[in-house]
Amino acid sequence: MVQSPPVLAEVDPETGIARISFNRPDVLNAINVATARAFLDAVRFVTADPTVRCIVLSGEGRAFVAGGDVAAFAEDLPKASWVIDALLDAIHPAILALRSSSAPVVAAVRGVAAGAGLSLVLGADFVVATEDARFLVAYDKIGAAPDCGGTWFLPRRVGRARAFELMLLGTTLDAAAARDFGIVNEIVETAGLDKRAREVAARIASGPTSAYGAFKALMDNDMPLAQHLEAERAAFIKSTRTADFQEGVSAFVGKRRPLFTGQ
Repeated sequence: MVQSPPVLAEVDPETGIARISFNRPDVLNAINVATARAFLDAVRFVTADPTVRCIVLSGEGRAFVAGGDVAAFAEDLPKASWVIDALLDAIHPAILALRSSSAPVVAAVRGVAAGAGLSLVLGADFVVATEDARFLVAYDKIGAAPDCGGTWFLPRRVGRARAFELMLLGTTLDAAAARDFGIVNEIVETAGLDKRAREVAARIASGPTSAYGAFKALMDNDMPLAQHLEAERAAFIKSTRTADFQEGVSAFVGKRRPLFTGQ
């Protein structure tokens, strides 16, 4: 029997939309070392493709990602640190590649996003969630510190006080609360998740991709205001050399809708 890969990845060169989906539905897409490495391969595959202008991140089955595969830690507790190291050796470069890609990342979330799954949601640029989605830090349950960027992304999304509250109390947020906290952008019915994620991705993929990359880079940088102003200047000047800038200005002056190519 041929076993399905733990992570699925595909690119539609006509739309510029890439899709990465965790594919361990029987364990709610919990991440073990093999899955982490497959995720890195998938991220490298889609971010290396110059036609990609939006990336949709999702999970197969009933959940987005239920976190790390704790059962893998329990198999040999003295070697848990080795398992964590191996897992993060793959996850870290994948997260960095997604953040540095000009293509915005849309997270399509159904069911639970816990632990590392929540961190991956927080690292996305736009989040669509189903009404039954649940969001949980979860690391307090196993007596561990958050990983996969959780302590970096969460306070930037919700503020330090709320972030620490979620970490200390282990609060589970439903979709509505996650939207109120600033984690979720849109809530949809479960049956409409894939359709809405495709619609959002199509809208983003038709936009000025290189400018979106500048949006991401500028917002991720922590620097004094004076340096940030100069970084904005450099990014704006760089954008004037793109075909999308020329098209955008021409369309604005001509009072028509721009047709961006991502170049």
